Amino acid sequence: MKHVDAINRALSEYLTIPCEGQDIVPDAMRYSVENGGKRVRPVLTLEFCQACGGEAEAALPFACAIEMVHTYSLIHDDLPCMDDDDFRRGKPSCHKQFGESYALLAGDGLLTLAFETLASAQLPAVDICRAVQTLASCAGVRGMIGGQVLDLLSEEGTPDYALLEKIDRLKTGALMEAAVLLGCIAAGVTDETLLNSARTYAQSLGLAFQIVDDILDVTGDVSQLGKPTGSDEKNQKVTFVRLLGLEQCRMLADKLTDRAIRALEDFPGDTAFLASFARELSVRKS
Repeated sequence: MKHVDAINRALSEYLTIPCEGQDIVPDAMRYSVENGGKRVRPVLTLEFCQACGGEAEAALPFACAIEMVHTYSLIHDDLPCMDDDDFRRGKPSCHKQFGESYALLAGDGLLTLAFETLASAQLPAVDICRAVQTLASCAGVRGMIGGQVLDLLSEEGTPDYALLEKIDRLKTGALMEAAVLLGCIAAGVTDETLLNSARTYAQSLGLAFQIVDDILDVTGDVSQLGKPTGSDEKNQKVTFVRLLGLEQCRMLADKLTDRAIRALEDFPGDTAFLASFARELSVRKS
């Protein structure tokens, strides 16, 4: 996929952390970051930077930072106190490979390294400050963590469609929003109309992404997904599939994808890749 090699090289450099006598946590951080993944969020950062007239290379620190935050969230999601998953992308989860304590610290390490990485960008200080504020807000209690909280609370009842959509807009969509906004910020964009169009793309794409995840948990192939299917049913989780059925979910994912693509019309640069990327994510098998 476009940009992935450059992203992986940059991540490898940022994650080369000499820590004599305490290498186990950096090892766990690298293990989780380098354990495959589609690099959806950092690709979005670089592409939105280009769509706004910026240079993708200048946005690489921002792209790596969003992937670090995403990976930290996966490490913590897999812990026994959360979703209790033993596998991630076909390999043992971080806590199964390194133990719960070191996995917890690896997640913490990636979260803090993300902001160190943002600060290293060769961009104007005002844009770095905007990036720090954006990522912190989207990843925090008003964003991704807030979605996790609502998800945990929903286990005590039966969430309806409105609550489920809110959970997923925060839990999944907030980091998508951070990714596209970081790309805009790296290009120096301050126009609120353009930023709102970026948010519309991200929010629509993020919700479609989660709906497809729910579909794959029912219909997916374990060998392609790299994790067991049927976990939502086993854990009695309310998902879009349980509320709407498979056919309605597919239609909704297509509608949201169309909305995301329409939002690209406001951008001055080439958005053909972003449009095809949205389409590919809506029909993915893993």
